[in-house]
Amino acid sequence: MTTKPAVFTIAAGQPFVDVLARGLLDRYGTHPDALAAATVLLPTRRAARALQAAFLRASGGRALLLPRMLPLGDLDSDELLFEEGIAEAGFGAEGAANEAGLPPAISGLQRQLLLAACIQTHSRSMAAETGLSVLNEDQAIRLAAELARLLDQVETEGLDFAALAGLVPEDYAAHWQITLQFLNIVTEQWPGILAGLGAIGPAERRRRLVEMQAAAWQSAPPGQPVIAAGSTGSIPATAALLGVVAGLPQGAVVLPGLDLESDAETWSEIQRETAHPQYGLAQLLNRLKVPREAVGLWQVAGAADAGPDRAAFANLALRPANGTARWHRSLPPKTRPALSRALDGVARVDCADPGEEALVIALLLRRAIETPEKTAALVTPDRDLARRVAANLQRWQIAVDDSAGTPLAATPPGLFLRLTAQMMAEELAPVPLLAALKHPLAAGGRDPAVFRRHLRALEMAVLRGARPAPGLDGLRRVLKNSRSADELLPWFDDLAARLTPLAEVMAHPRAALADLAAAHLTAAEALAASDTESGAERLWAGEPGEAAALFAGELAAAAAAAPPLRPGRYPAVLEALLAGRAVRPRYGRHPRVAILGPLEARLQQAAVLVMGGLNEGSWPAEVDAGPWLSRPMQAAFGLPLPERRIGLAAHDFYQGFCAPQVYLTRARRVEGTPTVPARWLRRIEALCDGLDLGVDLQREEGQLCAWARALDQPAAVIQGARPRPRPPLAARPRILSVTRIETWMRDPYALYAREILKLRPLDPLDADPGAAERGTLVHAALENFIRCCPDDLPADALDRLIEIGAEVFRPIQAKPGAYAFWWPRFLRIAAWFVAEERARRGDIRQSFVETEGRLTLSAPGGPFVLTAKADRIDLQNDGSLTILDYKTGAPPSRKAVAAGFAPQLSLEAAIALDGGFAGLPAGPVGALAFWRLTGGTPPGDIQAAGDGDPQVLAAAALAGLAELIAAFDDPETPYVCQPRAAQAPRFNDYAHLARLAEWAVEADAP
Repeated sequence: MTTKPAVFTIAAGQPFVDVLARGLLDRYGTHPDALAAATVLLPTRRAARALQAAFLRASGGRALLLPRMLPLGDLDSDELLFEEGIAEAGFGAEGAANEAGLPPAISGLQRQLLLAACIQTHSRSMAAETGLSVLNEDQAIRLAAELARLLDQVETEGLDFAALAGLVPEDYAAHWQITLQFLNIVTEQWPGILAGLGAIGPAERRRRLVEMQAAAWQSAPPGQPVIAAGSTGSIPATAALLGVVAGLPQGAVVLPGLDLESDAETWSEIQRETAHPQYGLAQLLNRLKVPREAVGLWQVAGAADAGPDRAAFANLALRPANGTARWHRSLPPKTRPALSRALDGVARVDCADPGEEALVIALLLRRAIETPEKTAALVTPDRDLARRVAANLQRWQIAVDDSAGTPLAATPPGLFLRLTAQMMAEELAPVPLLAALKHPLAAGGRDPAVFRRHLRALEMAVLRGARPAPGLDGLRRVLKNSRSADELLPWFDDLAARLTPLAEVMAHPRAALADLAAAHLTAAEALAASDTESGAERLWAGEPGEAAALFAGELAAAAAAAPPLRPGRYPAVLEALLAGRAVRPRYGRHPRVAILGPLEARLQQAAVLVMGGLNEGSWPAEVDAGPWLSRPMQAAFGLPLPERRIGLAAHDFYQGFCAPQVYLTRARRVEGTPTVPARWLRRIEALCDGLDLGVDLQREEGQLCAWARALDQPAAVIQGARPRPRPPLAARPRILSVTRIETWMRDPYALYAREILKLRPLDPLDADPGAAERGTLVHAALENFIRCCPDDLPADALDRLIEIGAEVFRPIQAKPGAYAFWWPRFLRIAAWFVAEERARRGDIRQSFVETEGRLTLSAPGGPFVLTAKADRIDLQNDGSLTILDYKTGAPPSRKAVAAGFAPQLSLEAAIALDGGFAGLPAGPVGALAFWRLTGGTPPGDIQAAGDGDPQVLAAAALAGLAELIAAFDDPETPYVCQPRAAQAPRFNDYAHLARLAEWAVEADAP
């Protein structure tokens, strides 16, 4: 038997796996078979891969027969459900034999769906008793994930849910009493469900395997070396196994970063403070019955670290709260210089916000790898920060290895599945339809470029403006009436054939999840197919596709466990089931840069280590007891309190802080809210200030933040100038309608964009039905009515107008939103209009509707033609003309008409005075009026256009137009945007092209 201690530690600050590998080579590497006979137990599969790489470095690249490296699955219980790579393989021949007698573990997806079904059933019964609302399907699935987490915790700790009955519900609030009733699911229903499946929980199976292996090794110790390294023993079964390994003849336990220097009083305090970095290791030593003094150093010659001073400083800074009072008296003056030197490789950077923090970290990582062979890593539990850093590194084409991977839901195939489900659940509404079909994977059996060209044509023909009727049939009806029908109908019918099976399943009030998933996946593959590749080849390609295919297979196998659901909830259910799944690339990442979670970083080290997101609530994370048991209930039940996670997070911080060169970063504000530095940063700052060490940890902050800000700072900021296009005279319009004259006066640039550049604004997607089809339908109905009833109104005039309106409105019935908005208003407008007509018809000789007129004006640049199409001109019995304009929106004010900035009716009067309207004799204009037809309250009213004589208004408008034409007949006159801010148009479709926001503030400044 070895005379060395059975329990060792690798000091914090040393690269754990490298020191472990070199120590194993020193002990067992003298003969090739000796090392290969050894078994090394490690916390995770990633740690095993890291140890393989460490052996490669330690051997100088020569061939080795490596020991068996097996993962223990020693994970924090909060990560137990979702951490990939958790081992459940046997540990040896005995373990393999024992494993054969255990039932299989239930799959995670099947367990989640079965628990969700139980939760919904219980929710319905509780709702009947208490009046509470019933949980939605996706709510039940998300709650099932939390319940599965609780099951894993209980099974990991080896507890019995029967003990819940002893929690005395009456001692707790009504909320917790209801929760305990929900937990009858796991006490009464779940054991029977598992028995019926012949399965057990994954955590239960893993615990039993570990217990079996411990028993096997205890009864028959192996004759080969067994080393358990890197575990903190936070799981009871693992701690028991470590105790067995420590007692084996050739066994050894290697702990990460055990503090061997603290005095006995401090060590005693550590064992009572759950949040201390050494608390977990202290509890493990107690379970192993190994005094701290018996723990030896797993030391090898030449191992690089930050020296013992860094660890001493960290132990002093992070000692239990009761021990901080002894800071001064426990340190003789001669030790203070050593503590100052301990911080030589430590820098702190407080950034303005997470964006700046991510840029600073990316710059640090990039700067590090500029040195050949130098490695760099970011360690953070903040996934948002990790994604920001990875994105910033892409600036320099650095693809980083992120241990947490990319959420499957955010990968191209995951997003495509989510978008197609949402599209069908919303019955092909314009926005989700385009979001799904514009995805790069969508091809519909055609060349992707051809498919997108047809989709853009569909968008212009059908989807812009008010929403079409729902479903494939609704889209087809609108498309059939469009001008693009001949071109698009064959393509659309093929697309509809691919989506119809899923649409039929989703049309049912309730559907089985298995049917929905099968139809959805079939439709997704059909939609993803191109002219050269099948849908499966495109959808399930690459690492994200493989992960999505694995999820699809698991869903197909487990979906039968779910009860029928409302198809409209299917997208939310799909998203809930995708939560927590990640895609981790196997290759193609930079070999010297990594982003690690604290667990992965525990056993690894880099030349430059950045510890990011060091704010309270991020690192350490907020302690959440979960939705099922309160802290007192957890303590009474026997579960470890959530605060234990703070101690594990503290140990991870301690390990990283002791690295040779480390940067500690945080953001001062997150989403505009001030943040609180992590407690460990505050401790370090307090110790530096309290001992007056004279160390400036933020010495690099100013330079690094300045670099980050300069990265996106342009070399020069050019003040935006008002655009002043001066097209040649030949390109300037020589014929304009009276409605364009107003645009010309208020915003010449808008006229330039429309008439010279020929740019037309697109209707918005899924437009507000109140704005869609504005005025067109009402105008058409009134025009047809006047033509139908030119003389005295018949008794059934209102019925005739409504009948005419129904015919005019028929095409937009395919857009139910627009129809529902305008038709009731039209009915009110019709009643008001007929009443007004009855009162006026006796004074009218003849009405002219939609009459076209022209007036040619002489100008320096040549003849200029003014055109108009008057909504209505009434020839009165006295020979005068009344010019009317129907407005379904707000008419211009009298002041604007008088000032010439709303010259439409005034210019129509000028054309009428000149006899320019076809079929209408020249004559005096007696009145100009706007008829405001809103269908509201009141449904209509009449407003005079300006004050005074219409002939005077016409002459003034004509003179103003002549001046405007003469000015723009000068090639040097620019088409500026909004020359008079006070007279700017209410709506401007071209303001973005004129870059109005760039220069308007400067122009308006005094």
